[in-house]
Amino acid sequence: MSRKGFTLVELLVVIAIIGMLVGLLLPAVQQAREAARIMQCNNHLRQMGLAALNHESSIRSFPSGGWHWRMVGDADWGLGKNQPGGWGFSLLPFLEQNALFQLGSNGDSTNTPTQAKKDGARLCNETPLPFFICPSRRTAKLYTFPDGPNHSQVYNLTQPNEVAKTDYAANHGDRENGVSCCAPSFTPATYSDAKTFVCSDSPETGVIFRYSHVQVGEIRDGLSNTYLIGEKYLLPSDYETGTNGTDNEGIFFGGVDDILRTTYCTSQSSQHCPRQDRDGLDTPARSFGSCHAGAFGMVLCDGSVQRISYNIEYSIHRYFGNRADGEIVSLQP
Repeated sequence: MSRKGFTLVELLVVIAIIGMLVGLLLPAVQQAREAARIMQCNNHLRQMGLAALNHESSIRSFPSGGWHWRMVGDADWGLGKNQPGGWGFSLLPFLEQNALFQLGSNGDSTNTPTQAKKDGARLCNETPLPFFICPSRRTAKLYTFPDGPNHSQVYNLTQPNEVAKTDYAANHGDRENGVSCCAPSFTPATYSDAKTFVCSDSPETGVIFRYSHVQVGEIRDGLSNTYLIGEKYLLPSDYETGTNGTDNEGIFFGGVDDILRTTYCTSQSSQHCPRQDRDGLDTPARSFGSCHAGAFGMVLCDGSVQRISYNIEYSIHRYFGNRADGEIVSLQP
């Protein structure tokens, strides 16, 4: 007499085998997904790098870092050092986002922005764009713009409750305190006040910073030896909150830690060295980094994208942040 079906023991064995196979395959699937996300992240950096090079070809300078964190982008002020918004705003026309760039534009660059201009700026700052976000970290959506002095005193923006953010920052240079050199108490009364409010300490050494107007010829160490834009460090607990001081404004705000990072990194002062995102580690607040294991992405000034190890030598990281220190180094081991 033939037997039909499985015994209970045979069924349990099959289930156990399937469970083991799933356990073996799951890490491989997760690794494949992360590899795809890293590739997508690299593509975002490549897009930004090419857009920055097109910007340089058009107006003979890389995009500026903007004026101040209480200013957002305004198309009527054009491009380059006259643009109050951050580098992300200046890249919009070169990323097929000219309509977004022009929101609120009325041909008037006088000292008093109209309500229509401010409302247009709000729509712009409430428009998330996928290529400004690392897919491994978070999604392209609006994030909380928390209450506080900056919330109530942005000069040319109708106050939003949420803004579009970025997971990428520009290379400000290798000075420790340069990113945050301007007094937080500053409140512009006019565009002219903001434009003439300059940091009183030494000039910056990177490519994109406040009021910057860096040309290709000024990058004397070579385009392939100088950082342009890269992934930024962020506490995982702050991905959504908007409470971190280096991630509380939007991508189109000018001259703010959210969009500018330093390469100042020494054995005596390692708080700005690149790191992988980690809860509880807030010391590299103004450093480059990412949520990826092993390395973070950077696009160089020639448009090439590199994965940079978190264990990069401190001196090499500093040299790649300085556009003209005379130190020609390689990322290759």
